[in-house]
Amino acid sequence: MAIRILIADDHGVLRGGLRALLNAEADMQVIGEAADGHEALRFAAETIPDIVLLDIGMPGLDGIQVTRRMKELLPAGRVLILTLHEDLNLMREAIRAGASGYIIKRAADLELINAVRAISRGEMYVHPAMTQALLEELRAPAAEPDTAPLTAREVEVLRLIVKGYTNRQIADTLMLSVRTVDNHRANLMGKLNMHSRQELVRYAMEHDLL
Repeated sequence: MAIRILIADDHGVLRGGLRALLNAEADMQVIGEAADGHEALRFAAETIPDIVLLDIGMPGLDGIQVTRRMKELLPAGRVLILTLHEDLNLMREAIRAGASGYIIKRAADLELINAVRAISRGEMYVHPAMTQALLEELRAPAAEPDTAPLTAREVEVLRLIVKGYTNRQIADTLMLSVRTVDNHRANLMGKLNMHSRQELVRYAMEHDLL
């Protein structure tokens, strides 16, 4: 039986190329395409694919959010992230969200075919370049963080930032004003000496705060 695949990417030309590549394999069948995250979830519910080939940077819901919802919607389905981003933090975030694989778009030919087959067998698949980067990071000596401890409220704000919440959504969730959330966000980033969400994601993962 052919591996049934749903392609979710906001670039029509790329979807067409992926469709042709995958349908050329005797054991693969593209059963649908989606141009954004909401459409991907709707098509997945309708078609029940074996694998969702998912771009991480789509309009509406991004690939991480779609992966989380996809795993709730189709627990037996598998998600393969296909992205331009050679980013270890994004890879970790995707796998924590439930993705079974992470592959770079520049390698989308034989590498993609191998990834689809591996994931269909129940294996994990990470692009070799990302595996190498991860090994190099693990070999590097760990630096001791020079930071003040976070308050319980700052930890709550941090967890919601890592999940992708906006300041307004954080304020609504914690029943705070947006100004107060702004202050908490500035305080925790100042304490941690960090300047981006990706740095906060890495910190949260390293300190088991997810």
